[in-house]
Amino acid sequence: MAAHALSSHDPNEKPRDHCGLFGVFGHANAVTLTYYGLYALQHRGQESAGIVSSAGDGKPLQRHVGMGLVSQVFDDAILKGLQGDRCIGHVRYSTTGTSHLTNAQPILVDCGRGQIAVGHNGNFVNANLLRDELEASGSIFQTTVDSEVVLHLLTRLREGERKESTLRRALGEIRGAYALLIMGEKEIIGVRDPLGIRPLSIGKLDGAYILSSETTAFDLIHATFIRDVKPGEIVIINRDGLHSVRMDTPKEREALCVFEYVYFARPDSVIEGRSVSEVRREMGRQLARECPAEADVVVPVPDSGNYAAQGFSEQSGIPQEFAFVRNHYIGRTFLQPTQLIRDFNVRVKLNLIHEAVEGKRVVVVDDSIVRGTTSRARVINLREAGAKEVHVRVSCPPHRHPCHYGIDFPTSGELIANNHSPEEIKAYLGADSIGYLSLEGMFRATGYPANKFCAACYTGDYPVPFEADLDKYVMQKRRVARKSLGDEVLEQDRQKLL
Repeated sequence: MAAHALSSHDPNEKPRDHCGLFGVFGHANAVTLTYYGLYALQHRGQESAGIVSSAGDGKPLQRHVGMGLVSQVFDDAILKGLQGDRCIGHVRYSTTGTSHLTNAQPILVDCGRGQIAVGHNGNFVNANLLRDELEASGSIFQTTVDSEVVLHLLTRLREGERKESTLRRALGEIRGAYALLIMGEKEIIGVRDPLGIRPLSIGKLDGAYILSSETTAFDLIHATFIRDVKPGEIVIINRDGLHSVRMDTPKEREALCVFEYVYFARPDSVIEGRSVSEVRREMGRQLARECPAEADVVVPVPDSGNYAAQGFSEQSGIPQEFAFVRNHYIGRTFLQPTQLIRDFNVRVKLNLIHEAVEGKRVVVVDDSIVRGTTSRARVINLREAGAKEVHVRVSCPPHRHPCHYGIDFPTSGELIANNHSPEEIKAYLGADSIGYLSLEGMFRATGYPANKFCAACYTGDYPVPFEADLDKYVMQKRRVARKSLGDEVLEQDRQKLL
């Protein structure tokens, strides 16, 4: 394996999370409930958090956002200052735009129809083109996130047009993967993209409606899960209750992000009727069927590999041992913004119980391998602890392609499976063997057919077209390019997407 292929100083082993959404309409303790809801969704983003609230009756919307964890951004005094029986909240990892306070969500603006706030999970693949058009017509942007595009589209009023028609027209102009929470002065609106790439669920508590990226947040506040928002559905919640309308865009297929089951969602969540923890166990069972190993012990890489390792152990009959102990006060390595901190986290995130593996043949089960650097470190740790053999098993297929729909995957050149064969990866990791779950096995474990999912990070089959240079800093780079190259760049890129 080429020496330059992977750096031992680059610990971004896992794909980076996207964002979490939570909203409440019609509850006296809406702000407190949203705070706890965001707490339950903290795993989806740890860069910033925010809440916008409203008491209705023409009173202005109130907003508080900050950098850091939910517990760092909010305290009792701040929560008491956010009044109202309705609000939307957001936790963020930056998949478009830099990690900066100006990009924290929900975003709030004043316009001809009053105040509007928006929180967004996902990516708009044509946001930079829409932004150019909006700026050319006089719109002034305050952030570098694609989410702000929605607000500007919603403020473009047409004479005699109803609010619902404006919303459907605006959503018809954006493309990509998204779950949205939009808050006006009289309602909260939940939206899921036409393919259903990003999840969004509806719950109820004491007569109030709740919207959340994951059902685990309902459990925390004792809300009852009602149903998932359907792909291409617009859910409008106001004093009259819940009203559902469809987008104008035709539904071609579904494309739920399969990586929600593999890694992103909490194991105590239910997505599209499937328990995430049970799907992960079945992925482990299927992995044991496809890639068996002669071994003495199965060791999960916590926490995301725990359920797959349990399934592997059940299917193979090899006992499971929790040999890696996670330091829960570190947080996910890839969510820290500086390289220095991330390097430190890789060294202290997991510690090994030597007695659990010494002199044994070990199967180490992880949910994914992206660059391979931390996986290699784990194999080295096992060898140093006296493991006789180390067999690496991965409960998903090899990642060969970046994601452009709201997951901050590395580029293709940085993905170890895109550049190297399993045999080369095995040699780089220093393992005795390596085995990945097949694509078919992964789908089988979910209980759904392959055409239910987006699996572009494995297959390269992207359900929504995108620009070749699309990445999280595309808006900053595009603005610089336009200054030097002129407006022909806009027209060229528009033609690419037609």
